[in-house]
Amino acid sequence: MKQVAFKMKLLAGNEEEYLRRHQEIWPKLSKLLKENGISDYAIFLDSDTLDLFAVQKLDMNFNEERLKLDPIMKEWWDYMKDLMETNTDNSPKSSPLKQVFYLP
Repeated sequence: MKQVAFKMKLLAGNEEEYLRRHQEIWPKLSKLLKENGISDYAIFLDSDTLDLFAVQKLDMNFNEERLKLDPIMKEWWDYMKDLMETNTDNSPKSSPLKQVFYLP
């Protein structure tokens, strides 16, 4: 299992709606993420910059390409596109973060 982190960008004025939508995460999306090898997934918001910082644990089953093609994932991206910076396929723009410290 490996841990990864990345950042995304929330659009101004969408903090409450972003939180609401994630508090009501679709069961079918949670199931899809777990079935595709994602666990311990957390997202943090920097309220000053509107940067979103995500941390995930990925197991050996993780297949990013398969997940990107899944209709449920595409539906979620379409649902979230008005709240954050996105790519042309409506996936969130994201940048990987380099781990510089870890305390086990």
